[in-house]
Amino acid sequence: MSISSINYSSSVLGAQIRNINQQLTELSTQLSTGKLSQNYSGMGTNEGFAIASRAQLANIGAYTDTITNVNVSINLANTALQSLTTIRNTVQTGSASTAQDLNVNGQTVAQNTAAAQFASMVGVLNTQSGNRYLFSGTAFNTQSVANADDIINGTTTQAGLKTVMAERQAADLGANGMGRLVQTQPTPSSVKVSEDVAGSPFGLKIAAVSSTLTGATLTGPSGSPVSFSVDLNGTNPSNGDKLSVQFTLPDGSTEQIDVTASTATPTPAGSFAIDATNPTNTASNLNAALNTAIQKLANTSLVAASAVTAGDNFFNTAGSAIGTAAAYNQAATPAPATGATALSGTNPSDSISPGFAAGDTITVNGTTLTFVNSGATGNQLNVTDSIQTLMSKIDSITGTSKPSTIHGGVITINTDDAASLSITSSNTGALGALGFSSSPVTATRPPLRVGSSPASSATTLVNGSANTVKWYQGNDGPGSARSTAVARVDDSITVQYGAQADEDAIRRQLQAIAVFGTFSTSPTGQYSGGQVAALSLRTTQALTPQPGAQRVEDIQTDIAMAQNTMKDATTRQTQAKAQLQSIIDQAESASPDQVASEILALQNALQASYQTTANLAQLSLVKFL
Repeated sequence: MSISSINYSSSVLGAQIRNINQQLTELSTQLSTGKLSQNYSGMGTNEGFAIASRAQLANIGAYTDTITNVNVSINLANTALQSLTTIRNTVQTGSASTAQDLNVNGQTVAQNTAAAQFASMVGVLNTQSGNRYLFSGTAFNTQSVANADDIINGTTTQAGLKTVMAERQAADLGANGMGRLVQTQPTPSSVKVSEDVAGSPFGLKIAAVSSTLTGATLTGPSGSPVSFSVDLNGTNPSNGDKLSVQFTLPDGSTEQIDVTASTATPTPAGSFAIDATNPTNTASNLNAALNTAIQKLANTSLVAASAVTAGDNFFNTAGSAIGTAAAYNQAATPAPATGATALSGTNPSDSISPGFAAGDTITVNGTTLTFVNSGATGNQLNVTDSIQTLMSKIDSITGTSKPSTIHGGVITINTDDAASLSITSSNTGALGALGFSSSPVTATRPPLRVGSSPASSATTLVNGSANTVKWYQGNDGPGSARSTAVARVDDSITVQYGAQADEDAIRRQLQAIAVFGTFSTSPTGQYSGGQVAALSLRTTQALTPQPGAQRVEDIQTDIAMAQNTMKDATTRQTQAKAQLQSIIDQAESASPDQVASEILALQNALQASYQTTANLAQLSLVKFL
């Protein structure tokens, strides 16, 4: 009989010792790394939560990078916008000053300052963040604004603002320097003033006339072209009697001239002498005084208004649709439509013909206006409503910042987005009676140039895009400027922080400063001081924020809101990161105290196993027996 020897390596006790050693190794690794395991299988059932948490942490890291980059762009844009505000205030302070001393170039110090500030503003608008132009909208790889010199002076093939202003001034003044007005004496006792051409966009437009001239007959303003006349009827007015004429200027402003009958010697400025012995001489004196007053208005305020309007023709990215309405506002006598002219065609003394009827529709940019007999509400019009009511409805739909107008039968529908304007009607005849023969009615896009040469006799404005510098070179498509740059900063949150140099507030400021800094006149001219004074007033007004109009500060507010949104997102993400990291730590981290306790227990077990092994190794048959 034989007794097998004890084999340690194959014994249960040996396997137990090897297992304890393996556990000690793993626990030592946990103690040194702080992790439960170096592989997925050893992490336990909670590792799925840890993996999901890591994915969320990666997303947060990406959002953090995005927020950092967007903040850089916003901070640069805000700095640029703040510079624009400073430039605006500087030029406005200068234009509001009373000093109108002209240098040899026919400009004031304030105008020279404006020219320098214009160049600075162009530089600000071409600010880049990396390779991204901040004020180009979606066309961020394109320089936002043309070079300052090109904008003002043009290139070899394209006209700049200076040329557009000169053409417009010639067209507004006319060959006789009377603002496109024609003044005559049809009879020895009468005076007549008429616009030179019906429907012309240039010059002074007769808006209203009133008279207190004793014994005189006032006719008009009426007719096509619009005119008025005053007949003294062979009598003399009384001392202090007055003729007042109100004109609409190209920029939409109105000014009034007054000529007063006077017996004083010498005759005061703005007055005409009463010849007590010869009423015909009095009529001639009235004619001369009226001519002098019109000449002064044309060569001062009209020149300034012409410069402002030329700036609008060059810079304004809006547009307009123009039609000449046919109407009868005196029994069977053709006369130009006015804002009060009815739309129905049922009143032959003052309505368009043919007119609109109940059930007819006009669709403006997709919004339909429906005609009803009476009681119109919302997007409805009464058939008896006026052209002015219709224009107001259209303006509310297009959201234009420049109200539509009617003068001398010419209806001008203004829009801030020329590309989108579309007007159609179920009654094409009535739409045609408003002067719009084509359907849909669309807008002419600027820049606008004087339509023919010589400019002094031109009667139209034409699209000048082919031969005029395009000052704004970025994106000008539909949609808000802010939406041209969008970033996701959280799982369900995006921010919009785009900007465009042609936004209304920026464009109006650039336009006003460019016109003020570009305009020049004769240093010694009779009316030079009046021209600069009138332009300075308009520049000051243009640079004064108006209620309801966009301001540069509004753009700053918009991007500040985007920054606040990102700040809030960052705060939430910081809290989420701590929570997610806690989940990962709980799933993967090993407690040092617990690991040390387990190591101590295993060491005790291992020591006991080794002691047992030693005892067994000393066992013999003698001892066993």
